[in-house]
Amino acid sequence: MNIKVNDTVEIITGDDKGVRGKVLSVDHQSGKVLVEGVNRVYKHVRRSQKNPQGGRLSKEMPVQASNVMLICPQTNKPTRVGVRYREDGSKERYAKSSGASLGDIAPAKATYAKK
Repeated sequence: MNIKVNDTVEIITGDDKGVRGKVLSVDHQSGKVLVEGVNRVYKHVRRSQKNPQGGRLSKEMPVQASNVMLICPQTNKPTRVGVRYREDGSKERYAKSSGASLGDIAPAKATYAKK
């Protein structure tokens, strides 16, 4: 999964289709991402010392990572994400549609450096 925290993504399927938001957390184990303002549900909370009023609390729930696409910073459109090696051997994410760099993943390794 090539989506990281603080990436801007767009929902491509479901009730929130077309909505853009910032990624708050990524769960690699289950393949889900938590997106700001997307997939909101009501959690019913009982009255307690911590929550004296009780009632319904609106919160975001995770979305399957396959249902989101990263927004390309250059074109401002949804794009697929790829991984490539630079000349110095460092690994980076890039937008497949425009080729724009999305930041480093791994530091430079001599074995992947182009000679």
